[in-house]
Order: sequence, then C-alpha cells, then structure tokens
Amino acid sequence: MTPDNETLNKDKGAPRRPFGPGGGGHGPGGMMMGGGQKAKNMKGTLRKLVGYMRPHRWSIILVFLFAIASTIFTVIGPKILGKATTKLFEGILGKLAHTGTGIDFHYIGRIIIILLILYVISAICSYVQGWIMTSVAMKVTYKFRKDISEKIDRLPFKYFDTRTYGEVLSRVTNDVDTVGTTLNQSLTQIITSIASIIGVLVMMLTINLFMTGVSLVIIPLAFILIAVVVKASQRYFKQQQDYLGHVNGHVEEMYAGHNIVRAYNGEERSIKQFTGFNDVLYGAAWKSQFLSGLMMPIMGFIGNISYVAVAILGGFLAVRGSIQVGDIQAFMQYVRSFNQPLVQSAQTANVLQSTAAAAERVFEFLDEPEEIPENAKPATLTEVRGNVEFKDIHFGYNPAEPVIKGFSAVIKPGQKVAIVGPTGAGKTTMVKLLMRFYDVNSGSITIDGVDIRDMKRGELRRIFGMVLQDTWLFNGTIRDNIRYGKLDATDEQVVDAAKMAFVDHFVRTLPKGYDMVINEEASNISQGEKQLMTIARAILVDPKILILDEATSSVDTRTEVLIQKAMEHLMTGRTSFIIAHRLSTIHNADIILVMKDGAIVEQGNHETLLAAGGFYASLYNSQFETAAA
Repeated sequence: MTPDNETLNKDKGAPRRPFGPGGGGHGPGGMMMGGGQKAKNMKGTLRKLVGYMRPHRWSIILVFLFAIASTIFTVIGPKILGKATTKLFEGILGKLAHTGTGIDFHYIGRIIIILLILYVISAICSYVQGWIMTSVAMKVTYKFRKDISEKIDRLPFKYFDTRTYGEVLSRVTNDVDTVGTTLNQSLTQIITSIASIIGVLVMMLTINLFMTGVSLVIIPLAFILIAVVVKASQRYFKQQQDYLGHVNGHVEEMYAGHNIVRAYNGEERSIKQFTGFNDVLYGAAWKSQFLSGLMMPIMGFIGNISYVAVAILGGFLAVRGSIQVGDIQAFMQYVRSFNQPLVQSAQTANVLQSTAAAAERVFEFLDEPEEIPENAKPATLTEVRGNVEFKDIHFGYNPAEPVIKGFSAVIKPGQKVAIVGPTGAGKTTMVKLLMRFYDVNSGSITIDGVDIRDMKRGELRRIFGMVLQDTWLFNGTIRDNIRYGKLDATDEQVVDAAKMAFVDHFVRTLPKGYDMVINEEASNISQGEKQLMTIARAILVDPKILILDEATSSVDTRTEVLIQKAMEHLMTGRTSFIIAHRLSTIHNADIILVMKDGAIVEQGNHETLLAAGGFYASLYNSQFETAAA
C-alpha cells in the first residue's frame, strides 16, 4: 500500500527521513581507501557475519587449505629456480676455467619440469579455492536477500512511513552487494596475502638471515610513506563519495522534474548548481586518485632500494662464498613477492571497514522491531455482515503526540460512511487503524463484535477493498494489474470489472488492449486512467467492506459522475468508508463523521449537518464560495 501524503506530512507531523547524498553505493576507489562509513560496532557486526557463514564452515576451511597450498607451491618456486641458476652459473664458470665441467642441462631440465608441475598445481588450487569461495559468497548473499525480503513482510507499516524507499532498497542492493563482493574477493585475498607473507619470510630466512634483516629494515619506511598517503587521500575519497551523491541526486531530481524545470526557466540555475557539484567532485576525484596512485610508485621505489641492497650485499657474500648465485636471484624474487601482499593486506583492511559498515546496516534492518505477533488463537468471521464499531480510540504515531483522541462511532451493516475534515484531521489515519496497519494505543475497533486485534492480519484485510488517493500500478499488463486483488479471476471477470469502472473503453483504444504492459512509473497512461484501473481492481475483489480515499480525485467531471454511479452500485449492501475532500460527492452518505484535531466534532447526514450550521456547514460553504470566486 502507498501511504498518502496527508498522513505522512500532517497526521504524523514528522516527515520522512531523506535518503541523503552519498547514502548508498561507493564512489570510485572509496572502498579501497576506506573513504566510506565505518562500522559503529565492528566486533558485533563481524560476529553476526561469521554466524551467517557458519553453515559453510567446511567449505571455508577448504578455501583456507587450497589457498595455503596454492601459496606454498608458488613460494617454493623461486628457491628451486635458484638451484637451476646456480647450476647454470657453475657450468659457465667451469667452461671458462677449462675444468672440463659443463652445463648440466639434464639437471636444469628436471628443475624446469618440477617448476612447471608446481605452478600447475598452484593454479589448480587457486582455481578451486576461488570457485568454492564464490559459491559460499553467493549463498550468503542469497540468504541475506531472502531474510531481508521476509523481514519486509514482517515490518510494521510505521517503518516504511518513516523511511524512503531508496533507503530500504540500498540495504538490499548496495550493502548486500558490498558484503558479497568482499566475501568473494577480499577474504581470499587476505588468506593468500597472509600465507604469502609468512611463506616468503620463511623462505628468505632459509636463504640468509642477514639479507632478510636488511630487507625487513627497509619495509617500515614503505609503511610510513603509505600511511602518509592514505591519511592525505582519505578526506578526498570521503568528499568524492559525498559529492558523487550530490551529483547523482541533482541529476535524478532534474530528470524527474524536467518539465517543471523548463516551465519555470530553471535550466540555467540547474546547470549552475550541477557545475558547482561537478567541479568539487572533479577536484576531489583528481586528488584522491592521484594520491592513491602514488602507492605503487612508492612501493616500487622501496622495492628498488631493497633490490640494490640485496644485490650489493648478495654480491659481497657470494664473493666470500657465503651464498650461492642462485640464492641471490631467488632472494630478489622473494623481496618482490614480499612487498605486494603487504600492500594488499593494507588495502583489504580498509575494505573490511567499509564491508563491516555495510553489513551493520543490513543487520540493523534485520533487527528492526517487527509487527506485534498474531493472536495464538485467532478469531474468525464465518460471515461478514459489516457492523463496525470504534470505541474510544486514542492513537498517535508518537504516543506523546496523539493524532486520534477519543474517536467513537457505530456503523451498521450496509451503511455508507463519509469521513470529512480539514487536512491533517486524522481521516486516513482512521482507515489505517481499521485495516490494522497500526494498532490503537487504547480503545478498540470491532467488526461484527470481534476485536480486529484478535484476528489474523491477512484474514482481516481480505474483508476490505481499497481505492487510495495515491494510485499504485506495477510493471505488468493492464489485465494483471486489475487482477492483482483476485489472482484467480477469469479474463471475463476482469473485463466485467473494467466495464463497471469505465476502464474498458480506453483500454481497447490502447495498443494490445488488456495485454499492454504498463511501465513501472505508469507514465504511458494518464493519472485519471490509473485511478480508474485501481477502482476496477477493487470492483473485481468484491469486498465485504469498501474503503474509498477520494477515489475520483484524478478524473474529469463527466467521468466522476459515471464513477459515482458505479460506486453506488458497488456499495449497495456493503459497509463503505469514504474519505472525502470534495464534500459535493457525499450528499447521499448515510452518516457523515466530521473530524477536527483527531476527534469527531459532528456526525449526521448531509441535510442535518447543514441545518445545524456547525463546522461541517462551514467547510461545505467555504468550498462553494471558493468555487464561485
């Protein structure tokens, strides 16, 4: 159901929280450098995330084992290759010294075959661990989306009244995708990086302890320089992400309201505002990307220093006979291999912060309070007569700010009840209470003597048919949209309902008629036609109790007269609630409830209330005075 503007902006007194710029998604590079939001409770979030992964623990253990195996087979390669280098060097020296010994190609050939086998095994292990981790990540992502979808059905109406659709959707899309991507890529990268660091360090120590010490002394210099770059770039990544949101939001607003922008000659102002956002985004993006781009040159510079130190020290040790030439070559490969996983680990640590923030938002959503549980022994109505009674209803969206104050009324079966009053009086709120979108703070609402809180919500809502002031159509055919309230209805029943709502004529003039697909915004049909289709949907349901929230507000005067006749036919023998803004449409209501500030100030039929000369008469006369003026 789509909440109406009156309730959101007036009855409730608290506007929806906006989906601010930068609230969803990530700017380029924002995750890598940790420019996004950080989790407020990292440990608690990670603990919950581990709980989601626990059913796949054996698969994750296999990922660890295959990642470690892949790293081991890769890491020992340079040491073995060093032996071939040493043998080749010794053979060349032997030839130059005319000692009779030459190059042992048989030995070198065996080394090459062994290396080929090792690297093939490493590649296979890497592929298997990637395949398993992808499967785990997709299963965890699937469970997240499944739990979110089920959670949406259990959330109270209040949750959606206080948040934008974009905010909810960002949990299902951006945040879940962030978690899934991290599990699929960053987790295995962490495992591989840690295994590589340990493995390379061990291999370096087995070659020469002194050379390893020299290499490790230089590494802190790299981390100091990288820390300086990260600190300098973080604020630019944050600014980039924020202004990316500003730019996207501005473009979306201008696109959605381009006709209004043009009607008020707002193009120049729009371009000026966009240029301002875009200039800041350009500057922040340029600086953040430039600074982050310094990381690899810095690591390359530090790596070159390491290579020079290793080459000089290795040459000196080789001359003294303390180390073999092949070991120097292997050691230089290990120095190169050691720097890369260090950088990856630093980057992944920042990614994990953004991931924890995304996971925290998902878990916050899943932890939201749900609707009050259904009665363990729900009451049922075998035959609905339509006797509705409101007994001293008090209600407020915020209990400290009541919207409905002492509302009491008795509606007999088959009566047409109009609820009128100024904007914000609480008219639509009463309908939401009746359908139990919200529960009353005190008092009770009964249908045929049964308190609606004792009934299952699904059973209660099957009693009603609704036509709201704000129409809602989904992306599908016109036939499917009309059939939405009664999925088992035949095509003939759909057409009959459409004829009663005066939909049939214009539908048959459309391409493909009832099989025409309406887009998500229903922009390919008019607002009045959308309203007619929702009325046809209500007619098809054939409900016991009708709720009409200014159902003809978007149609022309001639069509309104026809719709009123169709509504009269539909309301015959049914209890009907009509929320009316145009009082000229409720002359024939059996009872009119006049609301003001959340309470009934008058009730009676049209003639009686006019004769009383009270608040209703004032409202009625003011409408006609305005029309006459």
